[in-house]
Amino acid sequence: MNGKSNGVIGVIPARWGSTRLPGKALAMLCGRPLIQWVLERVRLARYLDDVIVATDDERIREAVMRIGGKAVLTRPDHPSGTDRVAEAVAGLPAGVVINIQGDEPLMDPELIDGLAKVMVDELEWDMATAAAPVQGEEELNKSSVVKVVWDKGGRALYFSRSVIPFVRDTRPDGLRHWRHVGIYAYRRAFLERLVATPPCVLEMAEKLEQLRALHLGARIKVMQTREAGIGVDTPEDIAPAEAALRACGLAR
Repeated sequence: MNGKSNGVIGVIPARWGSTRLPGKALAMLCGRPLIQWVLERVRLARYLDDVIVATDDERIREAVMRIGGKAVLTRPDHPSGTDRVAEAVAGLPAGVVINIQGDEPLMDPELIDGLAKVMVDELEWDMATAAAPVQGEEELNKSSVVKVVWDKGGRALYFSRSVIPFVRDTRPDGLRHWRHVGIYAYRRAFLERLVATPPCVLEMAEKLEQLRALHLGARIKVMQTREAGIGVDTPEDIAPAEAALRACGLAR
């Protein structure tokens, strides 16, 4: 983080009750809790004025405080990480809020900076997010991999668990499929409007919260990035994540 103020706060939501890996923020990877790996990567971002972990559990809050981080306790009944982020920044002086996934130990600080810069420099956007190229047919057809398409100006048109665009006949030259990367930068006023709005039909159908933003008419900038990153969602994800940390020279 740099010395000048950009009006940007990064928030890492980290709830205890993950269905597939309860307490995963404290899951140990190469001798450190997951949340520590994430926090250390996020702290390398230069455009953030502050970083806060938003949690519903005292154990996670204490772990963050022990490593010198900032953490706030939020309500345990939030329906989404976005609602948790909105509560965490209530009353704080931030024009832009970046919702950073708490389960990605190799979070790219340059991606965070890129999204922050877009929101600071290009005032027409309500939100910004990212997309990486889909890697192969298996990934393309996974419903857990969210696909996204955008217009010539980079404005998101739609997000879906289905394959978009669908190739009806011959694949056109130059066509690429892109997977959504789950990091969001919000204009503060739009974040407050978003969490105050009930889910729309498209969101309920696809179980994708970003469709509520599109339903509200949000102008969402999609920034291209090279890789989708590596997440820890299940116990089986821990070993590959540790291998990735070692391969990058961040752990032994």
